[in-house]
Amino acid sequence: MRRLVPSLLLHAALVAGAALTLTPLVWMVSASFMPSGAANAVPPPFLPAHVTFRHYIELFTHLNLARTFGNSLFITVTATLASTVINAMAGYAFAKLRFGGRERLFQVLMGALVIPAQVGMMPLFLMVKGIGLVNTPWAVMIPSLASIFGIFLIRQFALAIPDDLLDAARIDGASEFEIFLRIVLPVLAPILVTLATFTFLSTWNDFMWPLIVLSDDAKYTLPVALANLSGEHVQDTELMMAGSVLTVLPVLVLFLAMQRSYIRGVMMGSVKG
Repeated sequence: MRRLVPSLLLHAALVAGAALTLTPLVWMVSASFMPSGAANAVPPPFLPAHVTFRHYIELFTHLNLARTFGNSLFITVTATLASTVINAMAGYAFAKLRFGGRERLFQVLMGALVIPAQVGMMPLFLMVKGIGLVNTPWAVMIPSLASIFGIFLIRQFALAIPDDLLDAARIDGASEFEIFLRIVLPVLAPILVTLATFTFLSTWNDFMWPLIVLSDDAKYTLPVALANLSGEHVQDTELMMAGSVLTVLPVLVLFLAMQRSYIRGVMMGSVKG
């Protein structure tokens, strides 16, 4: 009995916490199907009295959100794939390849972790402007292509790969690219999935950098387009909720689909640490 009571209290607290977390998300989805003005009632209803898809239809017809959705999808998928490859190669190089200044360079990268990302936005914008990429999807991708955290994460996992295994492959005549492709990548697969999930979520949800480098509304990403939409339709709560659902849905589906691999990568990191 003494053990049962604390267990019940713990589960009750977890259920209450889950309910508090999920309630706003459930109401967001519910409000997106409400008729115009219904969500602004006092008190606001939790479920729609009459289900309507008018707000979603308006987003994809009159407001052309399909184009914006495609922009976000292209930028996020391309940046995630490129970032995963670049971070994997850089992390492996810092862990297993010997070159002059390796440790000093890695220490400089680690020191840069304490610098807020906002501090580097102005110099980065000037660099992007200098090479003529402002107002292009490629400008949005640049900050995601390589991250200090991603390089550090891959390096920590790559350190666990036995040097004897790599040396044996070199003796057998394998090139460095073949070693990376056939030996290193399979070992790093769990943490690469975790890193790719992190990158996808952060790139998809990024607002500040796309707002800075994009000036053409035809090239906006979903967060930027939704912010502009909010200014134009501030009273249409149901339309805003429909746009929010379309923004949240892809990352939620991705996380649920990759949940097992994501958690395995995180748990591997905790064991190694």
